[in-house]
Amino acid sequence: MSWYDPRTWFTPSEKLNPAQEVIARQEGTFIGSGYQITYAQAFDNLECVNRGVNMIVSACSSLDYDVKDKKIDGVVQGVRQKQLNNLLNFTANPYQSAQDFRNNIFTDFLLEGNIFLYWDGVHLYHLPASRVTIETDTKTFVSGYRYMGQIMFKPDEVLHIKDLNSQSIYRGISRLQSADRNIKIMYKMQTFQEQFFENGAVTGLILTSENTLSQVAKDKTIQNWQTRYSPKNGARKPMILDSGLKPFSSMTQSFSEMDFDNSIKTHDAKILKALGVPPILLDGGNNANINPNLRLFYLETVMPIAVKFTSAVERYFGYDIQPITANVSALQPDLKDIASYHTTLVNGGILSPNEARVELRYDPKPGADDLRIPANIAGSAVDPGVGGAPKKPPAADEAA
Repeated sequence: MSWYDPRTWFTPSEKLNPAQEVIARQEGTFIGSGYQITYAQAFDNLECVNRGVNMIVSACSSLDYDVKDKKIDGVVQGVRQKQLNNLLNFTANPYQSAQDFRNNIFTDFLLEGNIFLYWDGVHLYHLPASRVTIETDTKTFVSGYRYMGQIMFKPDEVLHIKDLNSQSIYRGISRLQSADRNIKIMYKMQTFQEQFFENGAVTGLILTSENTLSQVAKDKTIQNWQTRYSPKNGARKPMILDSGLKPFSSMTQSFSEMDFDNSIKTHDAKILKALGVPPILLDGGNNANINPNLRLFYLETVMPIAVKFTSAVERYFGYDIQPITANVSALQPDLKDIASYHTTLVNGGILSPNEARVELRYDPKPGADDLRIPANIAGSAVDPGVGGAPKKPPAADEAA
């Protein structure tokens, strides 16, 4: 008798990952969020972080999705194609518009690195990612999701989309993590600027005296200077110096001399690059590189996020889903190229005139539904024996 019971042996389709038990033990039983509050503060307080995140979230939220026929069974069953199209493009749930829903989930994706969506069988609801804990399983990868340590969700009730993470295969990580050092430096620079003006250090003068002053006299002089000539009070009056007092410049009086402007621009560019936003897009102005960089922004930043989202939705619901990019001007060729492209397809017999008109969003015309069969010099593409040069009449002896 064998050491296993054939009645309980897994079929090939049910065979599980033999390394999953070790993976779950190494990763940990409960995997919480690595979300840092500094990223939310950076989004609220740092201009480049706010603008960069806004650009990506707005671009991702503007994409609609084309839902085609079902291609796999999916995690959940019974969802119709029209119902899924409505969930993705119009209303995910009765309480949010499509734009509000998308804004929330893609903001989570950038600041926390994860998206968690709850499916109740009819609608999709957003679960704030920073409050969701993943509970691992030694056989089936995930045993469940717990919200704020209280509410438990089954694995098939939650749709999870994650960004890259070199430390964990369960959770993604914020893209701002790689720019954490630059964010902290920006905070320190802001704090220094505030204290610089708060302490009235703009004057940059040291008072010198040929006489030796007592400590009381020094304190009174400094106090009088701070009270009457503080830049916080808008002081611009000249100070009368007597008793041998002379002004002496000892420090810079502008941030440009301290190289603050260049440092801020450098750190701004590094943070934007970490997010995936070309810094030139925030400079504005008449720049010939705007269009190529805008196209690069969509191809390398926006579309990969959209593909991650559609891939997870495809696995969960089983339908073929693609982002619709027809309305994204940055991804479209010039009008001349579009016209040439469709003309070639029509004249080559690939599209009918009406099919080309529909793609260009024109109304179809009667009698333009047939394909145009291209002709050549030798004859017709339908029958190459037809056409060509006229045949010579037969000679007299041949005719006889």
